[in-house]
Amino acid sequence: MSINIKQLICSGLALGVSAISFADEAHMAEHGEAIFHKVKLEAAYGTTEGQATKDWDLDAWMGDSVNRVWIKSLGHRVGHKTEQQDLWAMYSRKVSTFWDLQAGLKTDIGPNSLTSFVVGVDGLAPYFFETEAHLIVSEKGDLSARFKQRNDFLVTQRLIVQPYIEASVYAQSVRENNIGAGLSQADFGIQTRYEVTRKFAPYLDIRYGRKFGETASFAKKANEDVDNFVGLIGLRMFF
Repeated sequence: MSINIKQLICSGLALGVSAISFADEAHMAEHGEAIFHKVKLEAAYGTTEGQATKDWDLDAWMGDSVNRVWIKSLGHRVGHKTEQQDLWAMYSRKVSTFWDLQAGLKTDIGPNSLTSFVVGVDGLAPYFFETEAHLIVSEKGDLSARFKQRNDFLVTQRLIVQPYIEASVYAQSVRENNIGAGLSQADFGIQTRYEVTRKFAPYLDIRYGRKFGETASFAKKANEDVDNFVGLIGLRMFF
């Protein structure tokens, strides 16, 4: 292919951020807003199918009440194999009271690293469902979507139960990664945490994950499980 999709993605993002920066400078000059930041880190250890499991989820942003730079790092390791390790860098702009529009880059870190352009929303749906939904276009031109939704239910002021769902959908098969078109993977879980303080909370996370459709067929051919249960004990911290 004569066009380098990765360079095109980076160039388009750079132009977009440059254009936005002019608007931000005018906004800051007019309103003089302060810069804030927030960092959330969840780190957990557990077992699945008799193997040690390690998870981490870093979610950080810096900016004012409208414009923010958002960084995410997600990872999942089973035994000696890292099954997920990716880094997100996005520009986020508040477009309504409860919703941010986001755009940026995602890099899958590993032997076969892959960079993708992402665009989506992060916000609060009706009935207080925290929602993340992003479209992803890889440098190879593959199109997928990732969706996550969760909700907090207070048992007491400190004990909180949070059911959640995460799902990935692909527009086409990506055979080199054993991924089929359609709904590929979904995780259903419940996290129960005790907030010692708002910034420090140990938690227990029980999660059921399942592969679907052609992705499940690929897993069966490779003698891999199509579903699994994971139990994790972790800490949630805010900085």
